[in-house]
Amino acid sequence: MLPYCLSPDNENRCRQRLGPNLKLYEAKWASVLVCLCSVEGEPSFLFTLRSSMLKGRHKGDVSFAGGKCDPSDKDVVDTALREAREELGVNVVTGRVWGVLKPLRDMSGMMIAPVLANLGPFEELSFKPNPGEVEEIFTLSLSHLCAPQNRGYTHFRIGDKYGYTLPVFRNGKHRVWGLTAVALDHTLKLIVPQ
Repeated sequence: MLPYCLSPDNENRCRQRLGPNLKLYEAKWASVLVCLCSVEGEPSFLFTLRSSMLKGRHKGDVSFAGGKCDPSDKDVVDTALREAREELGVNVVTGRVWGVLKPLRDMSGMMIAPVLANLGPFEELSFKPNPGEVEEIFTLSLSHLCAPQNRGYTHFRIGDKYGYTLPVFRNGKHRVWGLTAVALDHTLKLIVPQ
């Protein structure tokens, strides 16, 4: 069933479901590129480990390539593709974009557009990561991410009370959490048939 996730039929189904979401966005929002790919034929997601030299609280975190819009970006898709070029050194053509998921809001209130794209076979991609932003590029298979033992939840407190719960995905070396895990969770619910 998991190989179906990258099939043309599933891509068309996802594109139809995501189509209306682009109208929800304003060009000035930040974007992340949620990257599907295949590794030796197995459906996977591509992640970055943010540089530990970055400023701010997200240094060293697992993330998708992304960032704030530039004045030259025409929309949130443009922002995500430009950020992938700048961070990963990879050119993703618009035709690889399946659509835009519903907006996410970070802790500062910034609105973020998760843009879903299928980059194709990982073995055929050539990366030139920006060392100032990216420490590592890695993939996690769809089967790994869907396995119950690799999924969990983190409960956050606000003061002395329960605040909210977010998904977390475990891997031996890295853990996917925060907004990246939320975008991943939403994507999995979309692309993996129930």
